[in-house]
Amino acid sequence: MKKTLFATAVFALILCGCQSSKVRISGKFLGVDSETVYLEQMSVVSQNIIDSVRLAPDGSYRFTINNAPHSPAMYNILYNGERIPLLISGGENITVSSLGNVLMNYTVNGSEESELLREFNRDYIEGVQKLNGIMSDYAQANEADKKRIARLYNEQYRNVKRNQISFIVEHKSNIAAVYALYQRLPGERYLVNSDSDIIYFRTVADAIAEAHPDSPYLISLRNDVARMEARASLLQTIQERSYPDIEATDMYGNSVKLSSLDGNVILVDFWSAEVGNSNALNADLKEIYRKYADKGFRVYQVSLDTSKAAWIKAVQEQKLPWISVCDFLGESSPLRGVYNVKKLPSNYLIDRDGTIIGKDLYSNALEKRLAELLH
Repeated sequence: MKKTLFATAVFALILCGCQSSKVRISGKFLGVDSETVYLEQMSVVSQNIIDSVRLAPDGSYRFTINNAPHSPAMYNILYNGERIPLLISGGENITVSSLGNVLMNYTVNGSEESELLREFNRDYIEGVQKLNGIMSDYAQANEADKKRIARLYNEQYRNVKRNQISFIVEHKSNIAAVYALYQRLPGERYLVNSDSDIIYFRTVADAIAEAHPDSPYLISLRNDVARMEARASLLQTIQERSYPDIEATDMYGNSVKLSSLDGNVILVDFWSAEVGNSNALNADLKEIYRKYADKGFRVYQVSLDTSKAAWIKAVQEQKLPWISVCDFLGESSPLRGVYNVKKLPSNYLIDRDGTIIGKDLYSNALEKRLAELLH
C-alpha cells in the first residue's frame, strides 16, 4: 500500500508555540536501486517535502529536524515510491532502515510512537494484501468456488477489522491510535459503522486528552466526535413520519425545523453557493415558488457550504424568498448524511401527508408535479 497517510483534513499539523528541540533520523536502505531519500512533513493543507539526501555508498542517510514539536507529530520518509510513517517528538534520535521491500521490512528504533505505527502497518498491510489476493481469486473462480472464496474474504475482512480495533483500544493513549482510527479498507467509509464509530473516536479522544493535552490531533478528534454526536442527535429526532426531520440555523441565527412546514408541500433542496449552476437553478425555482407559494408550496433549502460569508452573500444577492439554513460543515454535515445526499444539487419533494414522493425534480418536472398536488 503506497499511501498509508493521515487524512489531510483530519491530521493538520499545527506547529504552535510549544516546547521543541532537535530530532535526528538516520539509517540504511539496502537491496533497492533508488538513490534518494526524502523527508515529508504533514502541513495544514498538504504533505510537503522538507529535505532530501542521497544514499551514501553503504546505503546510509541522515536527516536533522530543528525545532521539532514536543508532542508527537506526523512525518514520512519517502523511499523507492513508498512512505514510512513516523510520529516524531522533539529530542528523539531515530533509526529507520530497510532491506528490500520497504513497507514490509523496515525497522524503526528510538521513537515509541513510530514503532507502534510500524507494528500497526505491518499487520494492516499484510491483511490488505491477503484481501486483494482473495479478490483476485474470486474474479477468476467458477460459480462453484465463488461462495467458498467469498466466505474466505469475509473471514479475512473480520480479522483485519478485529486487529485494527484491538490496536486502537490497546494503544488509545498513543497518537498512533489516532492514525489507526482513520485507516480504511478500499470502499470503506466507516471504521465499523456509522453508529459504533463514535465509541472508538470518543475513547481515543478522552485518552489523548490526558496523555497529550497539547496535541493538535486532539482538536481534530473532538471535532469529529462532535459531528458524529450531531448526526446521532438528528437521527434520534426523527419522528413517526415518512420523512426524516432535520433542524439547522438560518442566516439570522434562528434554529428552524423542517417539520415546522408540515401540512404544506415541501421541497427539501440541498445546494452550495460554490456550485457553478446554483444561480440558474435558484432563479428557476424562484419563478416556480412565486407561482405556487400561495397554494401551499414551501422550500426548505439546505446549504452545504463551509463559508458563512459566501453563503449569506449568495442568499442576499439572489434574494431567496424561502427558508435557507446551513451548519457550515460542508461534506461532513449530518444534514447531508440524514438524507443520504451523494451529489449537489439534490432535492426531495414531500407531500402534505409527510410522504416523500419525488427526488431531484427541477424546472418543468417539478412544476408538473406541483400542478398535480396543488391544483
